[in-house]
Amino acid sequence: MARKKQIKHIAIAGNIGAGKTTLTKILAKHFNWAPHFEDVENNPYLNDFYNDMHRWSFNLQIYFLNSRLKQIVEIQKGNQVVIQDRTIYEDAYIFAPNLHEMGLMTKRDFDNYKNFFETLKGMVNPPDLLIYLKASVPTLVGQIQKRGREYEENIRLDYLKRLNEYYNNWLDKYEDGNLLVIDIDKINYDDNKEDLAKVINLIEAEVNGLF
Repeated sequence: MARKKQIKHIAIAGNIGAGKTTLTKILAKHFNWAPHFEDVENNPYLNDFYNDMHRWSFNLQIYFLNSRLKQIVEIQKGNQVVIQDRTIYEDAYIFAPNLHEMGLMTKRDFDNYKNFFETLKGMVNPPDLLIYLKASVPTLVGQIQKRGREYEENIRLDYLKRLNEYYNNWLDKYEDGNLLVIDIDKINYDDNKEDLAKVINLIEAEVNGLF
């Protein structure tokens, strides 16, 4: 009988406002996993980026890429089961190409970034389980407004819509590992205990190989 692979790295992907950080905290506590969060509060580029995306897009993406690469290196070296808030792939497959397509990142910067990512990609392993929080733009806007981060007040609706399209295209073709899609329009795990129980049961089934 083949020995089941030990799951070590769970990652949560999703658009801005999908609820990644909230779910990361909940699952880390429930399963006793070590949480790795996106460094939003200490990010030196976010405020500038939302005020002038064209000027700061490349700087912001390089900061995120470096930050998440460091997290993955730590995960691979460590012995703990880790749940990660956002993945290194989202920067390369979602945010950077979207910025380039919108004319907010030059072709020179985008090509430089893309080539750098491809070099790094070969040095790290994908997550054992990827959880995608799928949400419509109205749901995202509602949750962004609810949390009230000042620098997110200038996010444009067309920006969120484009990101959603990139997410759906990426995950329709995702084959790097197990994928679990949770529809946030239909499941409110933050306020509804029954919905939270459903989500936990789904994740337990994935983690324990019950699929």
